[in-house]
Amino acid sequence: MNHDMTFPTGRESLIDTHSVYGAPCWVSLTSRDLQATEEFYTAVLGWRWRPGKLGDPFRIALADGRPVAGIAAVAAMWQMAVAWTPYFAVRSADEAVSRAQERGGTAAVGPISLPPGRAALLADRDGATFGIWEGELFTDWDAWRTSRPAFIRLHTRDAFDAAIFYGEIFDWGSGEGCCEVGYEGDEVVLRNQGDVVARIESGALGAAPDPSLRPHWQIHFAVRDVGACVRAAERHGGGVLSLDADEAVLRDADGAQFTVTARRFDG
Repeated sequence: MNHDMTFPTGRESLIDTHSVYGAPCWVSLTSRDLQATEEFYTAVLGWRWRPGKLGDPFRIALADGRPVAGIAAVAAMWQMAVAWTPYFAVRSADEAVSRAQERGGTAAVGPISLPPGRAALLADRDGATFGIWEGELFTDWDAWRTSRPAFIRLHTRDAFDAAIFYGEIFDWGSGEGCCEVGYEGDEVVLRNQGDVVARIESGALGAAPDPSLRPHWQIHFAVRDVGACVRAAERHGGGVLSLDADEAVLRDADGAQFTVTARRFDG
């Protein structure tokens, strides 16, 4: 499992996780080489950087001056997998961990205190890693969810079974959480105020030898120019796993996968 827990711990927002309960609220990446990771994502996504509050191995990525993601240079130190991890907002980290474990999930880290909140890292019952966060949000959530992380997608064995697992943890579609569940063909779609914030699709294999075929969450970042991102990734030691006119699945120089999705931006 990827033990990745990187958060800005300043007071960027007074909104807390009660307001967006059940929704994705942050993404984080482990890295073997912080400088190389910064250079790669600056070239590909145009990010700038600031130190994290947890010490030298941690950095916060900024897009247009706004925190959008966390990077932790601990993969080699702690022998972790290199991967992007999404975090979901919860009212109680303890309750969310208990719910996940009762439904066959596992807890790798936490809950632990990371002021101004608490976090835990878990895996669902098919092995896909995700995190939870209780406390103040790290940035303007409405702007964050509709800008750089366009949405997240779970590639899993059975989309409907996974939707039940996550729905029972995060109260999706119950009226208690902030998200509604719908369906588009064989995909489960999670929406907030009409906007897609997560998708779940079937097809991943639990014992596949290729990690990209195993159950996992994939982060989709919104960009202006998919082709430019592809060229920058190739120039800076990354790779292209798939490409079409509006989207590309990329691999960074460490091997972490992510997707760039075309979107128009105002201004």
